[in-house]
Amino acid sequence: EQGILRYRGIPIEELAEKSTFVETAYLIIYGHLPDRNELKNFSDLLTEHQNIHEDMKYHFEGFPSTSHPMAILSAMINASGCFDLTLMKGGCSSQFDSHVAQLISQVRTIAAFSYRKSHGLPIIYPKKAYKYTANFLHMLFSQPYEDYELKPEVVRALDLIFLLHADHEQNCSTATVRMVASSQANLYASCAAGVCALWGPLHGGANQAVVEMLVDIHKSGDDGSKFITAAKDKNSGKKLMGFGHRVYKNYDPRAKIIKKACDEVLGSLDINDPLLEIAKKLEEAALRDSYFVERKLYPNVDFYSGIIMRALGIPVEMFTVIFAIGRMPGWIANYKEIADDTKSRISRPRQVYMGEPLNTYVPMSKRK
Repeated sequence: EQGILRYRGIPIEELAEKSTFVETAYLIIYGHLPDRNELKNFSDLLTEHQNIHEDMKYHFEGFPSTSHPMAILSAMINASGCFDLTLMKGGCSSQFDSHVAQLISQVRTIAAFSYRKSHGLPIIYPKKAYKYTANFLHMLFSQPYEDYELKPEVVRALDLIFLLHADHEQNCSTATVRMVASSQANLYASCAAGVCALWGPLHGGANQAVVEMLVDIHKSGDDGSKFITAAKDKNSGKKLMGFGHRVYKNYDPRAKIIKKACDEVLGSLDINDPLLEIAKKLEEAALRDSYFVERKLYPNVDFYSGIIMRALGIPVEMFTVIFAIGRMPGWIANYKEIADDTKSRISRPRQVYMGEPLNTYVPMSKRK
């Protein structure tokens, strides 16, 4: 209610300013900031495991070119787990650190390969010289004959998106990971289930909905003014996407951080995009118009992350995939908490049956 977000007690503002996604991932999973050696070892493990098994390439061929990247991502995470027999028992084995690095590293490789597959583009392999987020952009956008230009402000903006999405209490996907983990399913199976839960438009698709809203406004010939008026009318059917938050009744603390990054990226890339102009108009209205201010409908993290990803050239269908890559540390930390608890029991929600307490079988000839 006060608009506060912390990872392991550290304010998100401090991490956004001083940390990286990889360091923050370590913090969330293991409970403390890594020292120099711990961070190096973790980074080295990520580099070591960034390539998927070569046989996995053939699995991509089985998907039609129209497949949504989230469908491919969830299926391929599960498939990837089949190539490591030490995963099959579930729980946190002596290989857990390796499994963690494997999953966090390979999820971006799988995501990039799925994007390339869906666009009929040749696969680009990761490079050892590139750090985590830079490598992902390289795999997404490089060509066999030319490497993608890695601008520091672009890499930092995407790294920040990953960091700000790394964990966020018991949302739908995190609760799903915990539910599956409670059955003693392995790490990959549990996180693949999280991907499926995140895929839903009411959860991970919010930033995609923002861009789709902007496209609709632009197609109608509106600069955003008419839409703002319509959004205030309950009977118009128009809804302002990317504003307000179910948890934060104050300003989303992540939005304050990412707004600054958004302004910097748009300024440095000098992008002339009519959708971004509409977004700025909506943002200005929401921050100044009494209707939105009184209802605390402030721009949230989805609003700004959608704009940034569009500016970076990331296609809309990949937005939720980006979310999944960022959320992986939070899912793994929740999995670890379940797996480490020796007294943990399988999740078994109870239900109250509301139908007839006693019924009889009616033969087909007598049914109405």
